[in-house]
Amino acid sequence: MSETTKAETGLETAAGKANQLWADFVPVIGFVLVYNVFRRVDLFGGLINKDTAIFWATGVLLALMLVFLGRQLIRRQPVSQMMLFSSGIVAGFGLIGILLQEKAFIYVKPTIQQLFMAVMILVPLLFGKNIWRSLFSKVFDLPDFAWRTLAIRWGFFFIAMACWNEYLWRTYAPGFETPLVMAGIPVAPAGAYQFLGLTFGAKDAEDVWANWKLGNMLIVFVFGALNTPYTLKHLREPETEPAEV
Repeated sequence: MSETTKAETGLETAAGKANQLWADFVPVIGFVLVYNVFRRVDLFGGLINKDTAIFWATGVLLALMLVFLGRQLIRRQPVSQMMLFSSGIVAGFGLIGILLQEKAFIYVKPTIQQLFMAVMILVPLLFGKNIWRSLFSKVFDLPDFAWRTLAIRWGFFFIAMACWNEYLWRTYAPGFETPLVMAGIPVAPAGAYQFLGLTFGAKDAEDVWANWKLGNMLIVFVFGALNTPYTLKHLREPETEPAEV
């Protein structure tokens, strides 16, 4: 393969990853904007108000996510299984929450999504398969130990983000009138409750959880930036092909 072809392939792959960042970021921006506008109005006989804003915002997030995903499929751009399953979790829990008018499904959706990402990364490592390398090997050429380190870091990062979402929604979302049970598993008691010395369900500040979606995106970017020096340190130069005689 010529150096020009390699460069073009690298640019195409980098552009694809940049598009993926936008595919993650734009739906979140749409969610936050719609949520903050709709929660400040009362229209159509209460169809749009403070209590329903989160459902409309979730619908916009799902629509934008599907638009980006559909565009990739139409353009026949590669879509990873991790992205498909993750999108399925977001769409599934989001739709259930909207159809049942149950906010709890929307609150726990990021937790399930983040834990799924962690499992997809960490479990294959036990069997010698590195999903993280499969996703980014066309962008970076790193030794196996570096890919393994990055995979472990990101796997535990997603677990931390799942825990962070649990803290946020349990702290700032209003308490439930009845105990919350999902698939037969108790998720949260009714009203306010104590756990590990913390008080949950005592605040009526759902907007804090909703707006923190932008903060979470910033956390992801910062974590990625903190891993950049390690990636560059172990980045291998592409091997030069012998000149043709």
